Amino acid sequence: MEYNLNMVNNSYFAERSKICTKKIREILKEMPDFMYDYFVGIENNTSELTRLNYAYDLRTFFHFLLDETNCLRGKNSIFDIEVEDLNNVKSNHIERFLSYVSSYENEEGKQHINTERGKARKLASVRSMFKYFYRHNLINEDVASKVPTPKLHQKSIIRLETDEVAKFIDNTESGYGLSGHAASYHEHTKIRDVAIVTLLLGTGMRISECVGLNVNDIDFSTNGLKITRKGGNQTILYFSDEVKVALVDWLSERENNEYLVDEPALFTSLQNRRISPRAVQKLVKKYAEITTPLKHITPHKLRSTYGTNLYRETGDIYIVADVLGHKDVNTTKKHYAAISEDLRRSVANKVRLRTEE
Repeated sequence: MEYNLNMVNNSYFAERSKICTKKIREILKEMPDFMYDYFVGIENNTSELTRLNYAYDLRTFFHFLLDETNCLRGKNSIFDIEVEDLNNVKSNHIERFLSYVSSYENEEGKQHINTERGKARKLASVRSMFKYFYRHNLINEDVASKVPTPKLHQKSIIRLETDEVAKFIDNTESGYGLSGHAASYHEHTKIRDVAIVTLLLGTGMRISECVGLNVNDIDFSTNGLKITRKGGNQTILYFSDEVKVALVDWLSERENNEYLVDEPALFTSLQNRRISPRAVQKLVKKYAEITTPLKHITPHKLRSTYGTNLYRETGDIYIVADVLGHKDVNTTKKHYAAISEDLRRSVANKVRLRTEE
């Protein structure tokens, strides 16, 4: 059962929404006036994070049109651009933009590089804008729809094997292999860190879902967690007794910290504030480099590990999709791609090249 985020009070997601909205408004100050109407128009159908990414991409797009093409001839600055000027933009200008963002310097002077996935996201931003103004009869043609999406090469599936999962949790608990600064802080964070990595590996939840958890989102009588999915809906996710033990251990330690009495967040930093996504990324990287130095393990790779293991246990892709919160089963398939690898390995000795005597 899902609940709308507007019906509940979650300080993390409410604060994140405020931060994104503020950033969008700041970027809009650097864009043509008519873009304000566009962002208001798409507000009810997109998340704040999506609109923020659109804002970054479209700001770059307008700078490109003004500085790298002649389709806005006579316009001296971005603020001179009017919505009718988009009629001068042709599909080849958008194709040139995708080539331009392969490597470019943004408005703050920072160098950016985009692969085909980054280009595809920027094209999606441009398509959304053209589609909006075309549907509202403010431009004559939706030229962006004619530009093909860059071909996306299949990324190799990186995940932890069964023995690596156990080793990963063990190293998180023991601090094996840590040195210097990391080793000195391990004693203060190990119970929390074990709870975080066990929860990620035992539920497949996203990093935002993890850091957004509050203490009162847990129900140990049902082993259930109330999490906020992408898009803002809330749902109940269930966890195993192994995850329960790790959570109980962390909550017992957390209760002894008098500075956390008024802090609703489940997982906190050493500064007694809600832990950040970046901090979770760093702690996963820290223990992963010791466990599997040849694999680039991130929180999302722990999600892939869980998806693969769940499919191996159930054989039901729809169950995996539902637990991971995927709206499209095709999105889920990448999480169990390792199954075909298992099958290939199992038949390796089936074909004989020479008959045994």
